[in-house]
Amino acid sequence: MCLRFVFLLITRTATWLRLSRREETWRIAEILILRHQLAVLQRRQPRRPNLNWADRALLATLLGVIPRARRHGLRLLVTPDTILRWHRDVVRRRWAARSMRGRTGRPATRRNVRALVLRLARENPAWGYRRIHGELAGLGVKIAASTVWEILKKAGIDPAPRRSVPTWPQFLHSQAEAILACDFFTANLLDGTQAYVLAVIEHATRRVHILGVTLHPTGEWTAQQARNLMMDLGERAHRVKFMIRDRGSNFTAAFDAVLADAGIRTVLCNV
Repeated sequence: MCLRFVFLLITRTATWLRLSRREETWRIAEILILRHQLAVLQRRQPRRPNLNWADRALLATLLGVIPRARRHGLRLLVTPDTILRWHRDVVRRRWAARSMRGRTGRPATRRNVRALVLRLARENPAWGYRRIHGELAGLGVKIAASTVWEILKKAGIDPAPRRSVPTWPQFLHSQAEAILACDFFTANLLDGTQAYVLAVIEHATRRVHILGVTLHPTGEWTAQQARNLMMDLGERAHRVKFMIRDRGSNFTAAFDAVLADAGIRTVLCNV
């Protein structure tokens, strides 16, 4: 509060001085600058003058009143570039103070939007705040998910209720033993050549199977690696239901056919 009062006093004084473009007004500003610099030098300071924010704001504001032609004869404690930087800081603070007038925080949510949030929550007890936020977005209602959470919390409604159906992480955890994923990665050999490695990971155990390494992967080679994988899995092969792979050209229809014969469905990812 004290800094705001000092800033207001400095800007009002400078405005009053700037209203009159007379010789006497400029002389008053020069005297005020020199007197204030003298007061700064008379402070108990160990080495060099230490100007606080109020000092910098006053000197920069008063110097802005004086024409440039009269500034050359002034004895200043700092360089003109420093004064200009201080003046820019004063102007920035002034416009920031103006822009904050009348602001009291984020605008309140409209009553009809709040009523709609509570209605959706009561008619759909299994919906959480993110599901309600998505439904509102589909209706064209612009509201943040955190605001929906606050509305439900204040109304005594659980923003994230437990559902009778499993969540997506729970579903993936329960189906992890039935999911495999495969992909190629490259390895640089000692002679400078690049080899392609086909690897498969089991989602349940994070176990990685290196199916094979080749310099020139082809569709026939990839299909043969799929047959080798079925042999490696043995009795566990009947638990696998899905194989996730990308859309690379090395994965041909023959590769998918080997998996389909074992009851494994190929799932293509978008990467």
